[in-house]
Amino acid sequence: MKSEFWDVPQGQIAAIVTHLQMFERPEPRVVPDVAAQLVAHPSPDLEWYRDLFMRVGGQDWMWFSRLGMDDAELREILHNDAVQIYSVQVDGRDEGMLELDFRHAGECELGYFGLTSAMVGTGAGRWLMEHALTLAWAKPIKRFHVHTCTLDSPQALPFYMRSGFTAYARQIEIADDPRKIGVLPADSTPQLPIL
Repeated sequence: MKSEFWDVPQGQIAAIVTHLQMFERPEPRVVPDVAAQLVAHPSPDLEWYRDLFMRVGGQDWMWFSRLGMDDAELREILHNDAVQIYSVQVDGRDEGMLELDFRHAGECELGYFGLTSAMVGTGAGRWLMEHALTLAWAKPIKRFHVHTCTLDSPQALPFYMRSGFTAYARQIEIADDPRKIGVLPADSTPQLPIL
């Protein structure tokens, strides 16, 4: 068995990205009762979105792509009628997010899916995924897909597979370390040291 090591340039990060998909709605799963509401945000305020994005994935899991966008670029995505943004609200506070992207005909991308640390372990993930599946397959799609990477929670990939997605491709992504260019705070994602 042969293996190779590839240097990641100083100031950059690398992640293994796994792409997953499904071609039909899986059988609904029984989900626990969750004291939360799924709230649609047709044209979300950009600062509200960035705050939720940061709290769900920026601090712990190095979600950074949307945080590095300027207002015009972010608004073009979030205010597109084919992109659906939802928050998981608990007692009036947003504690999770769901983003469904229908911009490509016949398919839906699960753009972003996550919960704040306060919701992890409550069953809210399964509850939110059932909502995501119902909303996605309510449209005339033939394919529902998502990707995750090794910078995300280690629970993400097995969770997507348990939810009915099948892995079909793997890539390596190399990007500027968002902590070094000011997109994320230097103390975010402490499990990945800054080089």
